[in-house]
Amino acid sequence: MHFLPHYFGARYLHGEAFVYDWARRLCSTYNGGMWHFFRLSNGAFYLAPEIAAPVSVRWNLNSYEGSMGAEAFGIVVTLYALCHMAETFGDERFIDHYHALRAFAVQHPEQREIFRAID
Repeated sequence: MHFLPHYFGARYLHGEAFVYDWARRLCSTYNGGMWHFFRLSNGAFYLAPEIAAPVSVRWNLNSYEGSMGAEAFGIVVTLYALCHMAETFGDERFIDHYHALRAFAVQHPEQREIFRAID
């Protein structure tokens, strides 16, 4: 219940909306659903949808097209949302969260797809 306000502060409604919006932008078949919240030991966080099948992801601005699990997709979506929050509101906290999550992603089993998607 306090997850989003803890990480996004007073802009938690924007943060939530940005996450869901990026999920729709990156996956044409995404149509809502339950999400899981993850707090990481390095201070990072991410949200991931409850999806069993691999997620097809496409982003034309970097020519990425691929498939990844729900957890990796959640990391990608959260990274895009954090970048968008930083650009929109100019808050350094979102930049710090972005870099902490990116550092976590380096160790993720699907790191290759994650970095291809955000490059």
